[in-house]
Amino acid sequence: MDHVAAVLSRTFPDRRVSAVTPARRGNHKQTAFVDFADGYSVVVQLSTDPDELALEMALAEAVRDRTTLPVPRVLATGSIADSGYAVVERANGDELHERFVSLETSVQQEIARTFGRGLAEIHSAFSFECYGDVAVDRRGERFEFRADDSSDWPRWFTAYVRDGIDALPSAFDPVRGSLEDAVEETTVPETADATLYPWDFRPGNALVADGAVSAVLDWGRPLAAAPGLGVAKVEHLVTDWYAADGASLRGAFRDGYETVRPYPVVEPIYRVSAVVRSAVDSNGEVTRPGYPERTGHRAVSFHRQRLESLL
Repeated sequence: MDHVAAVLSRTFPDRRVSAVTPARRGNHKQTAFVDFADGYSVVVQLSTDPDELALEMALAEAVRDRTTLPVPRVLATGSIADSGYAVVERANGDELHERFVSLETSVQQEIARTFGRGLAEIHSAFSFECYGDVAVDRRGERFEFRADDSSDWPRWFTAYVRDGIDALPSAFDPVRGSLEDAVEETTVPETADATLYPWDFRPGNALVADGAVSAVLDWGRPLAAAPGLGVAKVEHLVTDWYAADGASLRGAFRDGYETVRPYPVVEPIYRVSAVVRSAVDSNGEVTRPGYPERTGHRAVSFHRQRLESLL
């Protein structure tokens, strides 16, 4: 916590800290909730990759400016010792991941609609000439985002989904061959729009208050991809992740998207990819869908059954 104290001293030299509470979650950043004696609260994030954190904060500010999504304001960024840091306003609300399944159906549908509308706004606000990792350049007083990987959509997408298949642990071996065959045998469009692909845009990275999404929190490691791939991934994480029958949530999600722009073509292989790339986290661990979260063989079974139904 020494770095957190140094960041607070640098950013708020005249404020007295009353409490610093480490966050429970987070794979790539050290996060702490900070309360000041005067009642003001912020979040401090530290990362051993300052450039990655700077990109995430720049994108968060851009999403805040260009869409109606409730993204907390970035108050300060910089470097301290060997870490990058960001100070962000603290948003009100409970973790949506924990609350979603207990909300009334109408509220769940409105939240799904919010995610659909938000994704459509993102797709309209960010476009690129290539697919792949998104980077940022500063031009004067504004940031310009770019993607520099590939201009060949079939090539990029095929590599993307195959990397996901390779990352699946041995528990997925019964479906691995079918997944590889599906990628080999499926043809995707030769060209596609390149839009921002917020691959981790989901209830697990959002807060809820008074029956509405009150904050969307994580914009790290952004990609550029076809809109249909983004729709498949976010829809899976908003609907199938929490509901045994997500038909009404999918309908609400689509309705929200179509208030902004036409719904894109979602190739079946994009939906397969969405499950593949959601089944394992960045540490190689099988993810825990639903709430209460499924773990162990129940988590594997959830992902495998979804893949089998799509295949």
